[in-house]
Amino acid sequence: MSASARWSYTAKATVWPLVGRDDWKGTAVYGPPAAFLCDYSSESKRMTDAKGVEFTSRQVVYTEKSDIKQGDMLLVGESALVSPVAAGAYEVRLVTRDADTFDRKADDFTVVT
Repeated sequence: MSASARWSYTAKATVWPLVGRDDWKGTAVYGPPAAFLCDYSSESKRMTDAKGVEFTSRQVVYTEKSDIKQGDMLLVGESALVSPVAAGAYEVRLVTRDADTFDRKADDFTVVT
């Protein structure tokens, strides 16, 4: 983690990675929750995801965690619940990669739900 990230990413969030779909029900199946450091804001903006679908954002999370992808579930705060829905998590709709401007150690990512 870069020195800038260590200074600015002081909040915690939890991600449940999308691992597939249930063959019988067609419902999403998520991996175990993983907590990470971040910063966040609550923004309601009209945006377009990687598939070209418009949506209204709920939360914007800033982090160095590079393995979050569209379809994962994300919660600002820590949770050990197995179900992201029960925890109150939102679906990740957009992930963009940003430069690590100051330290050049690890890129930053903007994650939008």
